[in-house]
Amino acid sequence: MIADKIKKTVRDIPDFPKPGIIFKDITPLLIDFKLREELIDAFAEKLKHLKIDALIGVESRGFLFGIPLANRLEIPFVPVRKAGKLPYSTYKVSYDLEYGQAEVEIHSDAIHKGSRVFIHDDLLATGGTAGAAAQLVEKMGAEVAGFGFIIELSFLKGRENLLQYSHNIISLATY
Repeated sequence: MIADKIKKTVRDIPDFPKPGIIFKDITPLLIDFKLREELIDAFAEKLKHLKIDALIGVESRGFLFGIPLANRLEIPFVPVRKAGKLPYSTYKVSYDLEYGQAEVEIHSDAIHKGSRVFIHDDLLATGGTAGAAAQLVEKMGAEVAGFGFIIELSFLKGRENLLQYSHNIISLATY
């Protein structure tokens, strides 16, 4: 089962980025070619019933599996980046973090009005970053078709924060 393989491979890093946090390090997943392919297969299988016009990957770990997944689905990949990183005209959204605020942005021509967009990131914690990406999608007149995460930290209840955008929330492994 894919969840078991992920949990066996992901590394826990205590006290990162600050004391008391146990960081789920997905970089060991990147070393294993076959497991990477299984992750893409698992997402593609779960998404085959959805009509998706584009896939957003959230900076930066959302790019790692977002691009090959968009390739597999034969749809455009759209990056959502931290503010100030995109060179063209953008839409921007601010959101709250555990210990501050952040902003993400998207190119203003990246998504067409009426499109159905799937948002991918590596990990669902509080849902702040994915929710900000969903706000960008809606700001552009598009619809959030769903969210996909390799890992979900269910005790942080991020899923609850995303349900206002879509009930299609896929997590391959839940802690």
